[in-house]
Amino acid sequence: RCSQSKCIDTFKILIATDIHLGYLEKDAIRGNDSFNTLDEILKCAKTNQVDFILLGGDLFHENKPSRRCLHSCITMLRRYCMGDTPINFNILSDQTVNFNTTQFPWVNYQDENLNISIPAFSIHGNHDDPTGAEGLCALDLLSASGLVNHFGHSQSVERIEISPILMQKGNTKLALFGLGSIPDERLYRMFVNNQVTMLRPKEDQDEWFNLFTIHQNRSKHGPTNYIPEQFLDEFIDLVVWGHEHECLIAPTRNEQQLFYVTQPGSSVATSLSPGEAAKKHIGLLRVKGRKMNLQKIPLKTVRQFFIQDVVLDDQDHFTADTPQVTKKVEDLCYAKVTEMLDEAERERLGCPLTPEKPLIRLRVDYTGGFDTFNTSRFSQKFVDRVANPKDIIHFLRRREQKGDIKDEVNVDYGKLLKNTAVEGLRVEDLVKQYFEATEQTVQLSLLTEHGMGKAIQEFVDKDEKDAIEELITYQLEKTQRHLEARGVITEQDIDTEVRAGSCMISRAKDVNVSHSDISNELALDSDEGSAPFAPPTRGRGRGGRGRGGRGRGRGELSYYLS
Repeated sequence: RCSQSKCIDTFKILIATDIHLGYLEKDAIRGNDSFNTLDEILKCAKTNQVDFILLGGDLFHENKPSRRCLHSCITMLRRYCMGDTPINFNILSDQTVNFNTTQFPWVNYQDENLNISIPAFSIHGNHDDPTGAEGLCALDLLSASGLVNHFGHSQSVERIEISPILMQKGNTKLALFGLGSIPDERLYRMFVNNQVTMLRPKEDQDEWFNLFTIHQNRSKHGPTNYIPEQFLDEFIDLVVWGHEHECLIAPTRNEQQLFYVTQPGSSVATSLSPGEAAKKHIGLLRVKGRKMNLQKIPLKTVRQFFIQDVVLDDQDHFTADTPQVTKKVEDLCYAKVTEMLDEAERERLGCPLTPEKPLIRLRVDYTGGFDTFNTSRFSQKFVDRVANPKDIIHFLRRREQKGDIKDEVNVDYGKLLKNTAVEGLRVEDLVKQYFEATEQTVQLSLLTEHGMGKAIQEFVDKDEKDAIEELITYQLEKTQRHLEARGVITEQDIDTEVRAGSCMISRAKDVNVSHSDISNELALDSDEGSAPFAPPTRGRGRGGRGRGGRGRGRGELSYYLS
């Protein structure tokens, strides 16, 4: 603990992300995992007497959490975040700008009707992002209830201005920036087109510690399906990176931009992948002046997860031609799983909060002529010892070259669905593949593949039952207004105008031009990222803030030990 003199000027911030509350909540074994861990996180915040909690997105796993999930979350927030403990920092920025998506545009601890002891600030993630015509999410319910301060919600699809929450504790000044989850391809394009601006105070810029919270792909999943660290402004001191589930919480320095990045990772394993196997931590960040110290705190309620890979072709004591080789493979897998269970039991000794049954995954590469065995029968041997008995074994083969679906004349829906399951394609990828494989006569005219894919994704993943209808209605009304403005009457002229609009959008995409850059001569633009999913932004002033920028001189960030 810091001394009284240090605490006057020192921010203490609990950092966590990707809690995924409600994940597998109906599972008999794992149903309480996410709730137990959130309880531990909030209890840790209260024990350490932090100034506030900072969450990096995906507080909820489902876009529309169940009643049980919301009730449990509200109960825990009331238990740990409400009370008589005084708040020792002030907010200096214009809160009507910081919290401009709520009818209560001020921080919850300044609400005279609430008694908050630990404020919680959170951006939204890709799981609990705003949807529907109103652009609301589960965090907005917590915000309206006065339990969480939801910030970083950008309503504009044309330009993003990130205005920081300016805080001061003693002589320490903290600028908290946040950007909720946005589709990576769109945000990448906006960064490239200089459509993202981070605002800064005009006065005493070198006195502020700049903390930025983001929820995007950090690792590269495609040419534009991630956000390079180099896109972020170099005046930032520390980036809290959400969305990535691997725990890499120790700050790493970006030598090009000269800031540090911490990746807390998820607090519950939502997939049986190697990144989830790293030990889970949250962070206790101390900031004094321009110096920081990040203490990592191991989570004790997280279910253990062990994963190993076995390549059958590399084994010395059998080959694919060995008699009864399948039995030998099964015996090998049994030994490997038992080995992981023994290791889990040794680690669990002395940790009563750790769940008894671990997660176990053995990935078996059977390339080279080997046969698989019955995994259901195999799993029965461990049904009382593991939390995931149905998917302990995962057989895989080294990927072979796939045929191009574009060469198919007739769309094989069965094949498409099978490929989707095997390759992990998203529903919008399936829509794109369908229209790429169909004839010109059944191509979309008013809508785009991307817009339709997003609407179907909202329908499937977010349970937005009106998403497709809203998209069609919006685009139809926009097209009608355009045709009326152009004075188009005949059916032939209407077809010509619509085709011209589609061609213009396609050409704009081919040369990586945003839709806002298409000539005003053709107002018939794309349905992508349009009103049904993102209401238009409200105008707002900038007050005494200045724009962020690159190339500013700055001192080197240093650490101090508490």
